[in-house]
Amino acid sequence: MDTLPDKGLGFELSGERAAAPTPFCPVDRLPRRVRNKVCIAVITLGALNFLVYTVIYAGLGGDAHNGYRGVVERPGGSRQAAYYLRGHHLRSLAGQERQVSRGVWVFSYLHSISLLLTSGAMIISMLVLSRPHIIATMRDGWIAGQTFVTVLGTIVVLVTLAAMVQFIWSFVAQLTAG
Repeated sequence: MDTLPDKGLGFELSGERAAAPTPFCPVDRLPRRVRNKVCIAVITLGALNFLVYTVIYAGLGGDAHNGYRGVVERPGGSRQAAYYLRGHHLRSLAGQERQVSRGVWVFSYLHSISLLLTSGAMIISMLVLSRPHIIATMRDGWIAGQTFVTVLGTIVVLVTLAAMVQFIWSFVAQLTAG
């Protein structure tokens, strides 16, 4: 290892640079340009998912999460599951119902769950993209910018996961109900 002589600094300078510490956040391990492209792709996919959800919701007249699975008694005493979408609560307080096939109902419910995931991912991506500006703006604030970003990101992840667990729990409960 090459060292530079003491130039009155009280220590010798090494010719080698110290290795930068490994960033805690996996996102920081990506090169900046790659990270930004990934974030923009996540935001774009999330926005497209929201657009598709909105178009399908309008076309079907609602979604399965607002609807329900019921049991219908057929002539002859047999019972059969019936699946209903409900939506367009602007037109009436109770919303409008529409009976659909099991496949449409399951797709609608799963798409509602995916909307939560992509919305949370979009918010996190926007937070990652804006993080340098937040840190710079909050440099002299009552809370450090990095702390603010970390806390806000954690809240977004926890709220998204809690909502998804609730939606999945409701979905499974309705599918397995008698």
